[in-house]
Amino acid sequence: MRSSTAIAVSCSGLFLAAPASAQTVEDLQRQILELKAQVEALRAERNAELATARPGAAPAAPPSAVASAPAAQAPATLAPVGQSSPPQLATAASSKEKPKNGDHWYDRLKLRGYTQMRYNAFIDGDDTAPSGRSRLRSVHDSSINENGGFSLRRARLILQGDLSDHVSLYFQSDFASAVNAQSNGERREHYVQLRDAYADVFLTGDHTLKVRLGQSKVPFGWENLQSSSNRLTLDRSDAINSAVPSERDLGVVLFYTPTRVQRIWARLLKAKQKTFGNYGAFALAAYNGQGVNRTEQNKGLATYAMATWPFELDGLGGAFRGQVLEVGGTAMLNKIRPELRTGGVSDADFTDNHFGVHAILYPQPFGLQAEWTKGRSPQYNDALRAIRVTDASGGYVQAMYDVGDVGLGRLMPYGRWQHYRGGWKASTNSPRLETDEIEVGVEWQIFDALELTLAYANMKRREADERRAGRAEGNLIRTQVQWNY
Repeated sequence: MRSSTAIAVSCSGLFLAAPASAQTVEDLQRQILELKAQVEALRAERNAELATARPGAAPAAPPSAVASAPAAQAPATLAPVGQSSPPQLATAASSKEKPKNGDHWYDRLKLRGYTQMRYNAFIDGDDTAPSGRSRLRSVHDSSINENGGFSLRRARLILQGDLSDHVSLYFQSDFASAVNAQSNGERREHYVQLRDAYADVFLTGDHTLKVRLGQSKVPFGWENLQSSSNRLTLDRSDAINSAVPSERDLGVVLFYTPTRVQRIWARLLKAKQKTFGNYGAFALAAYNGQGVNRTEQNKGLATYAMATWPFELDGLGGAFRGQVLEVGGTAMLNKIRPELRTGGVSDADFTDNHFGVHAILYPQPFGLQAEWTKGRSPQYNDALRAIRVTDASGGYVQAMYDVGDVGLGRLMPYGRWQHYRGGWKASTNSPRLETDEIEVGVEWQIFDALELTLAYANMKRREADERRAGRAEGNLIRTQVQWNY
């Protein structure tokens, strides 16, 4: 304010000192130059005061520098009178504080996914059969048929991330699902379907205890919980998957995973082992029980319990150094109403109880994996021509060897035998399956983003259709390419 007052007094003195008529042109020119010098001196004084008030500020420019500066730069040098902060040159980038991590949705969430393309070729076998007799078909791969051709097995897109320190989300859709035309039953491929839509609520800071809400994988069976993008074999086994076809349902799960177990699983992941993901060392769950993307049909809930524990075998020394053996068990109690051939679903509840055990010796480099299940589930009875509760049992044994990177990518050969006798509740009328199969193959991880699996399979299967009897046999060459993104 003092500088502004001084300028005003100088201007008043200039025009009041003498009448305009008594002044010559030379007098006016001299007075203008004097006034200009006074303004420059006051400006320098003001800049010096501001520099003194703000430690570390750049020293004020000398009057000569101010006087010689272009007129266009004057507004950036002088702040308006009364401005409390020192004058600054600002840009759009510097005038705004940089966003902190997590301020935007793309800092908290990530988008990823994978796609699988398959081709199955019959070497020989019952790709076709007369009416009433089973053809060689698989409940896991509809492209095993007499017409062959390429197929998209999976086309998954996943959105996931932490919404806060206590809540995370997971959303997965599949663009390779199929539906049947209502007029003639012909399949229509590549429809999008919801697979997962859940939130995890962490009850402890170390994430040892969490609650999962929404549609998610049911904690039953080790292989069931393992992602298709991470599984070594092309398909899940019939026996383990029969308890929870499509592996998912709508409900609530409580997971508990001690920090020691988290540490072991993290080490296995770092070593690129094919774990089943963190579905808890212990889990208790309640789901609708009717199956994925199906409306609940009764008032009861399906209940599940699972326990799995990894043991580090370093103490045994020798070849066991670095090895991990994981063992556990699962159980489910449920009542279900199967879909009927005559239309709709059954108006009666059927017992659907299953129990299973699993053991995995992670391949470092040699590994073994096995699961077995036994239970009671709905199954079509050919003699009675009706659905009845019947025994269901089976499992698989699998061996694999991690060759490692051979210069052209990582190789992991494997072999699996599987066996199952029991109903398949995901199909109309819960038909009986009778499966015996041997599969030998190799997974070639060419790059992190590209994998190729080649396999030979000897199959003996009863088709999942209660209108067909007997078993079909065949030998196939199976291929799958997977790209991750």
